[in-house]
Amino acid sequence: MIQAVGISKNFGARNLFSDVTFSINKGERLGLVGRNGTGKSTLFKIILGKEGYDEGTLTIPKGYKLGTLEQHIQFTKRTVIEECMSVLPKEMEYETYRAEKYLFGLGFTKEDMDRDPMSFSGGYQIRINLVKTLLTEPNCLLLDEPTNYLDIVSLRWLRSFLKSFDGEVVLITHDKEFMNSVVTHTMGIWRKRVKKLKGETDKYYSQLEEEDRIYEQTKANQEKKIQQMQEYVDKYRAKARGASQAQSRLKAIEKLGDMEELEAVSDLRFDFNYTECPAKTVIDVRDLSFGFDQPLFENVKFAIGRHDRIGIIGKNGKGKSTLLNTIAGIHKATSGEVWNHSSLSLGHFGQTNVSRLHPENNIIQEIQEVNTDLSHSAVRGICGTMLFSGDDAEKKINVLSGGEKARVLLGKILAQKTNALFLDEPTNHLDMESIESLMSAIDNYKGACLIVTHSEEILRRCVDKLVIFREGHAEFFDGSYDEFLEKIGWDSEEEGRERKEKAVAPKKKKSVNAQVLAEREKEIMGQIETLENYQGLLEKNIERYSIEGNVEGLQTATDDLDQVQQKIEDLFLELEDITS
Repeated sequence: MIQAVGISKNFGARNLFSDVTFSINKGERLGLVGRNGTGKSTLFKIILGKEGYDEGTLTIPKGYKLGTLEQHIQFTKRTVIEECMSVLPKEMEYETYRAEKYLFGLGFTKEDMDRDPMSFSGGYQIRINLVKTLLTEPNCLLLDEPTNYLDIVSLRWLRSFLKSFDGEVVLITHDKEFMNSVVTHTMGIWRKRVKKLKGETDKYYSQLEEEDRIYEQTKANQEKKIQQMQEYVDKYRAKARGASQAQSRLKAIEKLGDMEELEAVSDLRFDFNYTECPAKTVIDVRDLSFGFDQPLFENVKFAIGRHDRIGIIGKNGKGKSTLLNTIAGIHKATSGEVWNHSSLSLGHFGQTNVSRLHPENNIIQEIQEVNTDLSHSAVRGICGTMLFSGDDAEKKINVLSGGEKARVLLGKILAQKTNALFLDEPTNHLDMESIESLMSAIDNYKGACLIVTHSEEILRRCVDKLVIFREGHAEFFDGSYDEFLEKIGWDSEEEGRERKEKAVAPKKKKSVNAQVLAEREKEIMGQIETLENYQGLLEKNIERYSIEGNVEGLQTATDDLDQVQQKIEDLFLELEDITS
């Protein structure tokens, strides 16, 4: 069990998070969520002992082994299998099956076992590191954005592995569907604090919204109460009759104090600018091939209708991005052709385009460049939409991070009038909230969309046709992703064809008197306040027991804290139900 009590972390004058208290208990698979920049990866590093903290205590049992996905590449062995086996004791050096079962699950072939690990792409080298981590059989796995390096097939394997992992897991990923399918608990960094609850991310975010609603309601009620008391004070303070009551109310006002304004939280807001295309078909791909001795794809043909949503899927390294770039005209096809309607206006997001940003431009100049008709204020508005407000919009491209450059490219697409979007892994640098906004924008976009993605959530929500890379070639599939899984599926998976569907009966709302509901709401809020006070007391006890080394007291207080947090969570759910 990992126990954190009152952890705070500052970078100079900037406070990242404060008074962070949580436990990771036996068998828990914890999803760590929060907006980009809130400190998720920093908290990971603190748990791993790679980053210090300013206040609090972190307790990890003696002999408890942590395993993490290292992104630093340092291979010393001649072959993949030797590199993976190097983490095992010498007496296991011939038990190669241990490594092979993981390597095959992550997309390596039998032939790959004897290849030089440095000959693989960066993504596959990260997978080798993941195999090395799994072979050490840690008690707790800490995985920071593992989905960035995996294709759909490997993701499905990893999901199955994590669900059956005999230990604890802490997972950071922007892929909400992947996280929800794996975790038993969600813990989030929100407003510089940490909150943990049992269940998936949707439940966590619903509770945050409810807490904010209650806070704002309480704040409004308190301000109204203070105003009424202040009016009484102003009226009777100078008079003999009522002066003592006025003084009493004045003290009450001082005791109440002011509740702080909740910090405004900015979201990426996508609204793609559509221009009409009169044709039924905007792009026609005709027998397209790329590559000579070993073609990445051959004779690919399909039409893109003006309202089509097409996903390009398959294992990494098979040619998905190359196909997208060839259709876009960035790469020249070996044979075949791409016909574009004369009114085609394309918005293209991809790594190739990110690398073509002009390093000496600032963000305003880079976005203005694609549409000189836009006013300066309109460009500033797009910058703000991409979370570059004020002076940030004047930063030069060459000082931006990879995620910031990706946002600039998305801003350039928003500045254009388009009737087709080409999106190559658009979610890699976005957090969950931004991905939700992007999916909504794709849903609302009137033009065509061609997407390369490993996100099954995007495939299910935003795509109605597919181009599939499998069995050494690319083929068009006129159907949804779930239809593909049902009718064809991934060859390398060992799971059956049966798909279980969860049938959830809709809740019947009771007809309850509004006054009764209001009284129950007030009662719940009182219970929550009492439990939160008790929660604070338990957290102080945990801190004291941790300092004293009182293991029995620490365990009892931790168990009580989990029960209290669960009761608070249940009350919030009831509150949400009666107020909806």
